[in-house]
Amino acid sequence: MATSALLVGLGMAAVGLAGRAYLKFGKNAQNHLKKTLDSIPNGSFSKYYKGGFDQKINKREAGLILGISPNASKSKVKEAHKRIMLLNHPDRGGSPYLAAKINEAKDFIDAGSKK
Repeated sequence: MATSALLVGLGMAAVGLAGRAYLKFGKNAQNHLKKTLDSIPNGSFSKYYKGGFDQKINKREAGLILGISPNASKSKVKEAHKRIMLLNHPDRGGSPYLAAKINEAKDFIDAGSKK
């Protein structure tokens, strides 16, 4: 019985010391980590473009939608359009709005390219 009480007491002391160490050192480490993460620009870890669509499509936006250079050849445009539409087609659970934007981007780049 005395051994159990001694072990419980030592366990509580260990928990208390661990809590004290966390309060003393953990907050500083947490604040340092928060400052470091706040100093990194937003979107640095994302491969996706942050932002909505423009009212009127332009070459830059069309290229971003299709994931190609705005000056890409017709074959690259066709390949990119097919790849993206397979992933976003409304018949496969995709958004009709996104499908319309993808088609608009393809049409805009096709109209501007002479290749």
